[in-house]
Amino acid sequence: MMLTPLSILLAEDDTDDCLFFKEAIANTIHTLNTVNDGEQLMKYLNANDKELPHVLFLDLNMQRKNGFECLPEIKLNNHLKNLSVVVFSTSLEQEVVNQLYHNGASYFIRKPSEFKQFKNIILHALHLLSEVNAVAVTKEKFVLKIQNI
Repeated sequence: MMLTPLSILLAEDDTDDCLFFKEAIANTIHTLNTVNDGEQLMKYLNANDKELPHVLFLDLNMQRKNGFECLPEIKLNNHLKNLSVVVFSTSLEQEVVNQLYHNGASYFIRKPSEFKQFKNIILHALHLLSEVNAVAVTKEKFVLKIQNI
């Protein structure tokens, strides 16, 4: 099966995580742009609402405006609401996962500590998004885990 090249926007304030992400997709057909905080993210999306990325990888814990604030703002905006959003964080609290699902995120990923696992889960999410093409996922498949790969 041939995968669709995806344009990816990464909203992440940790420079190491940005580098890991870039390295994880380095040998793929996908393209990547990055923003460093939620304010930059919303400015970028609103300025480019005619040519949105295919997918946004959104870190929850960012400075100036966090992912919890950005996700509802994206999903309530008519120009942005169809953007696929993959939220990722170091924690996996069920209340948080439920809130993110309810607020319209496409998937949730708990950031693994090992690079190989990080790369595998990112590539798995991209594979699902290029296959599914923004079809809503069930709550049971919302959290992507290493053992699911």
